[in-house]
Amino acid sequence: MNQKYKKIYIFDTTLRDGEQSPGASMSVEDKIRIAQHLAKMKVDIIEAGFPISSPVQFEAVRLIAQKIKGPIITGLARAIKKDIDACYAATKYSSRPGIHTFIATSDIHLKHKLKISRERCIEMAVEAVKYAKSKVDEVQFSAEDASRTDLDFLCKIVSAVIKAGAKTVNLPDTVGYAIPSETIRMIKTIKERVPEVEKIKLSVHNHNDLGLATSNSLAAVEAGIDQVEVAINGIGERAGNAALEEVVMALVTRKDHFKVRCDVVTEEIYNASRLVSSITGIHLQPNKAIVGENAFSHEAGIHQDGVLKYKKTYEIMDPRSIGVPSSRLILGRHSGKHGFIKRLEELGIRVSKKELEMLYQKFLSLADKKKQVYDEDLFALLGELNISQQKKLFDLKSFQVMNGTDIIPIATVILSCGNTILPAESANGDGPVDAIFKAIEKSTSLNITLIDYKITALGTGKEAQGEVSLIIEYKKQRYAGHASSTDIVEASAKALISAINKILLSNVKKG
Repeated sequence: MNQKYKKIYIFDTTLRDGEQSPGASMSVEDKIRIAQHLAKMKVDIIEAGFPISSPVQFEAVRLIAQKIKGPIITGLARAIKKDIDACYAATKYSSRPGIHTFIATSDIHLKHKLKISRERCIEMAVEAVKYAKSKVDEVQFSAEDASRTDLDFLCKIVSAVIKAGAKTVNLPDTVGYAIPSETIRMIKTIKERVPEVEKIKLSVHNHNDLGLATSNSLAAVEAGIDQVEVAINGIGERAGNAALEEVVMALVTRKDHFKVRCDVVTEEIYNASRLVSSITGIHLQPNKAIVGENAFSHEAGIHQDGVLKYKKTYEIMDPRSIGVPSSRLILGRHSGKHGFIKRLEELGIRVSKKELEMLYQKFLSLADKKKQVYDEDLFALLGELNISQQKKLFDLKSFQVMNGTDIIPIATVILSCGNTILPAESANGDGPVDAIFKAIEKSTSLNITLIDYKITALGTGKEAQGEVSLIIEYKKQRYAGHASSTDIVEASAKALISAINKILLSNVKKG
């Protein structure tokens, strides 16, 4: 990458805003694993969480700050002293700690949410930045809902927080309302009216409600910002955030146009995408830009002919530039442990010796059921390992399903709770999956509602594993579960139990 080009800093919020995707909660171990990969990718800043929001969030940020070297490790804090104190207490263990404080600035938020005046908003912002600055040097301020904020007022608050000590000022399109021309106008206006911005990093954080998050981020780069906030696979609130893979690869592929550089190791993008997908259970649409299954596929005869003659006729990126291998190593029962370990290393999967042995045994068990084990299978096994290592209250010991064209489907399950084997429970249903779900509900004595249910084939052929991802609702809160198996009914049962365990563990932590 040409060093003469201006550097664009990449601020990754997968672990904070990304986790706010419905049902995408991550365990502390999940967050650490993703943070390790983000550091390997050389993102500049990792927003590890919102420390004040829960003890689990605090602990995740603290451990990431202790374990992850390289990027700035920051946490989110409202413009309130107790939030900033919690954020500092968690991030201070990092060699490069940061605090990201924010307050809403649009009139709609000031009037209806915060119920404060513009003047009070500036006072709170300045007080928060000064207080955060007394604890760390890397202080970022965000003007929430900046894209719907009066420009004159936005200029005033940006100037005030810079004078208070903010090193980065972020201008979020919090609800994905802006269009690119408005983003450019907002940034150019601030740069013209607030000369102090030349001393700090100007940043954007764009949501995708209108499908414009990446476009707005790239427009902001053209307008002269220094930092872009993104998330792996674009996960986040509602329709999500600007996707790291899209923004980064646009800057890299079209550096002739943007004339900027970023230091992300793009060859790690594919593995990062699959890791986040396996942990959250949020699967990618096949036509997802950069990392979707079809991103480098060609079916039309004209396209195939062109690619065979000269790849650049229809491929503007080399698949290897994001880590998609030109050839795939397919494992089987006879691959041996060395080949298994080698493939894990190539996929960027890092586990302890104990976890490696557990993962290898799961691999051998799967290889007995199907001839070929694909990369997707390995990521699914990793997700299963993460689930199995969490403190589970319920586990599936055995099940039996009777189903056919002339009988009502009936399922019987035996669950364990800790060291106790629960009595068998049976239930009828509209199909085998519905029946086993009802039997599990009876066994756990929980009244839940199924909100979403998806089955994804991992690999190809009739022996492919099926991965089930689902979202359930309990007392107006949503919880995700996912599991994989060559038996789709078993995968469905395990996915439901994993979501139920999250309900119970969440209630334990709150209590």
